[in-house]
Amino acid sequence: MRPAWGWLPLAGVAFCALMMAVALGLEHIGGLEPCPLCVFQRVGVIAAGLTLAVAAGHNPGGRIGRSVYAVLGLVAVAGGAFVAGRHVWLQSLPADQVPSCGPGLDYMIDVLPMQEVIATVLSGSGECADVDAALLGVSLPAWTLVGFIVLAAFPLAMLWRAAKR
Repeated sequence: MRPAWGWLPLAGVAFCALMMAVALGLEHIGGLEPCPLCVFQRVGVIAAGLTLAVAAGHNPGGRIGRSVYAVLGLVAVAGGAFVAGRHVWLQSLPADQVPSCGPGLDYMIDVLPMQEVIATVLSGSGECADVDAALLGVSLPAWTLVGFIVLAAFPLAMLWRAAKR
């Protein structure tokens, strides 16, 4: 007997929880303050986790329902991976090409429309180009990008399994 479809989204939720635990641990135990791009990457992890949690709870029976959840999960993962990739790119820029530091995320959310906040954050700032910590010579945003690539395996497997149905 094959295992239920629900274990795939649950495994994805567990991986999202692990990613968030590492991020929050680095912030609250390690003392690393997240830059605006880091916060947006966390939003991608949370969006993917919530989508996968709803998919596990709903456990749709049909191919279309399962495919919808898988695609929504992939969209959340792709958004987070895009932001992480942008962050890695900013960190790879020569010092003279790094954008200047902008206002903090809390301030921007208070005074700017959300569309402008998103555009400003994605354009990056000097604080996002700093490499505050690295593990095995790889920056934290690069590790997060690796995490998103691994995370993509869960909705992709869900999509593959839905197509086989």
